[in-house]
Amino acid sequence: MIEDFLGYRLIDLGNYSFSVQQVIHITFILLVTKLFLYLLKRSLFKIENGRVQKNENLLTVIKIINYIVWVIAITYIIRSFGFKISTILTGSAALLVGVGLGLQQTFNDFISGVILLFEGKTKIGDILEVDGRLIKLTNIGLRTTEGYDKDDISIIIPNSKIVTDKVINLTHYKGKRNRFKIKIGVAYGSEVEKVIEILEKCGKSHPDVIEKKEVEARFVDFADSSLNFELLFFSKKILSNGRTTSDIRRMIDKEFRENNISIPFPQMDLHIKDSFKN
Repeated sequence: MIEDFLGYRLIDLGNYSFSVQQVIHITFILLVTKLFLYLLKRSLFKIENGRVQKNENLLTVIKIINYIVWVIAITYIIRSFGFKISTILTGSAALLVGVGLGLQQTFNDFISGVILLFEGKTKIGDILEVDGRLIKLTNIGLRTTEGYDKDDISIIIPNSKIVTDKVINLTHYKGKRNRFKIKIGVAYGSEVEKVIEILEKCGKSHPDVIEKKEVEARFVDFADSSLNFELLFFSKKILSNGRTTSDIRRMIDKEFRENNISIPFPQMDLHIKDSFKN
């Protein structure tokens, strides 16, 4: 009775059949695979908790193991039906070429994802500057990388963009600090030394600014309508640095008003010449 139930064919496809026993067999393989990966993840995290090494490396290893184990499990399931992988690949070679051409960018993203996971230079928690936007990474997948910007907007980036484009990883900076600058122009006739003194004073007085001795104001250019300066400072805050720069700009504006230093705005003088004679 049990043998008849297990041997009952649900689907017949020519020389191949799909029986109840095979359904149970597939379910068993999937459950064993998930259980194995779950226990492996727990055991690795228990070992990792006793070490100083960061868990980002461990997550990368676990993801790679997941992909490898699932590929092996799916391959074993296909072979359990009697299908030969080599025969399938040979018979569908032309189709695979067409699919490959159509999904060329997708395959590029997959290969880039493998590079990111194995290389380990870009990790979860890193802050990247991509297309002028600061993004903190929350997940590195096989095809895309996810993160959020300073406005808490979720960003999905194709892996190929991180691998092939110029991307700045701000968390790789020495000492885990990052240098920022505030640009400002003052009216001609302003006392240069006083402007530099005010800028450095405002930069050093903000609590988010570190390395107070390295706060520096520079006179960078004679512009068309202003004397241009830069205030350079270090901070450990990256995504929230917009608030820091805003606070410093407010302090600079207040100090300029108190010291009668004006910030010019573009303006044009129009002279009309009367060429008509009476």
